[in-house]
Amino acid sequence: MSDRGGGGGGFGSFLLGLGIGAMVGFLFAPEAGDATRGKLQRKLRDLRDLATEKAGELGEILDAGDAEDEPPAREALERRLGEAKQRRRGGGGGARTPARLAAPEEEDEPVA
Repeated sequence: MSDRGGGGGGFGSFLLGLGIGAMVGFLFAPEAGDATRGKLQRKLRDLRDLATEKAGELGEILDAGDAEDEPPAREALERRLGEAKQRRRGGGGGARTPARLAAPEEEDEPVA
């Protein structure tokens, strides 16, 4: 048995296999090294540009979400819960409060 704790050992083997596969692929490539490196540089540059573009789009989406006047869902839910608790205790609540919820004698009764 090995001294290592479990997990994580397969990732190192994966990286080793990936590196060996890349080296063998470059050794047996049908093109010259300069052409292969040029293609690789172009693809990496395109990938970098795409990542920059997507990050910019994500930033715009997040900024647009922050600019809205509506409160976040959690705050709205907490506010509605507080209002419901207040109505249940009979502390006002306006026209939407049913009479049976506003009665103080029902506050301590268990709900079946």
